[in-house]
Amino acid sequence: MSEITIVEIARRCGVGVSTVSRAINNHSDINPETKKRILEVIRETGYIPNNSARNLKRNDAKCIAVLVKGITNPFFAPMIEVVEHEVEIRKYALVLRHVDAYEDEVDVALELEKEKRLRGIIFMGGNINHSADKMNKLNVPVVFATIGSDIATDPDRKRYSTVAVDDAKESFKMVEYLIGLGHKKIAIMTEGSDAHSVVQLRLRGYLDALKKHDIEVNDRLIRYVDQRIYTMHNGYETAKMLIDSGEEFTALYCISDVLAVGALRAFADSGISVPQQVSVAGFDGQELSKYCVPRLTTIKQPIEDMSRETVRLLFDIIDKESYHRHIVFPGELVIGESTRKLEK
Repeated sequence: MSEITIVEIARRCGVGVSTVSRAINNHSDINPETKKRILEVIRETGYIPNNSARNLKRNDAKCIAVLVKGITNPFFAPMIEVVEHEVEIRKYALVLRHVDAYEDEVDVALELEKEKRLRGIIFMGGNINHSADKMNKLNVPVVFATIGSDIATDPDRKRYSTVAVDDAKESFKMVEYLIGLGHKKIAIMTEGSDAHSVVQLRLRGYLDALKKHDIEVNDRLIRYVDQRIYTMHNGYETAKMLIDSGEEFTALYCISDVLAVGALRAFADSGISVPQQVSVAGFDGQELSKYCVPRLTTIKQPIEDMSRETVRLLFDIIDKESYHRHIVFPGELVIGESTRKLEK
């Protein structure tokens, strides 16, 4: 039997990874019954919470912090599992922290650094544009995972590392694929973050593809999810508003598979057939994209490879075997059943 991880504990309890983390660290913002159930499963499985760094002596604690913004998105669960495994191999403890949508992840990291003896920090989700003064207050190596940037134009690029796909390029690839199928009225479901993030990069790819093919941008086809949170519910509600608007479109591109799955349900409930009446595409290549009906056309990110590279790069810097680097992985266009060529 494989070693139990925090992700497996979360699955068995039917809760999120952040909830398990709060139970282990005795946070007050958790339902007592939920906490009791989680701790019972931990005892039954013999799981040793390696993110409970408080159990280690401060003078010899070796902790890596993982801060996740958008932990409700199941995209991050397999990444956390791989990172946890790789960190354990190196005999380090993992401190997992959920960052709320309204929080600044670097501020959270600075507070965490005061509480724990950190050797390195991995950021997942969120954005990459933070002031140099604030970043300089972090006294450990930092890797942004899944978060790319315009590295060539960033004067602070030597202060941190990144491991990601080229979100703008991969988003462009998806929209150009839809255009190649004959679609010109392409809606996009995104979120209204004004920070430099994957959201803005994927939106840029959408706009660049339209521009290349001389397709006029219709602002009414750019739809923003509520509360900047990637959930199937938000995908459903945003798609319903798009449908109810009466605006004409033949394809919907969602910047996350989770949003796309919610949109599929909205179309079904509205009596709109996918892909016969509208094509739907996502981004990320999550496992759920293979099992929804119809199977989703998406851009697949190499999650396992990116996760392992993130940990390897961080420890290379900790061990002074490498300087900060910026690694870009290629995405893969996975053609499912949710898109089709328009008839002329």
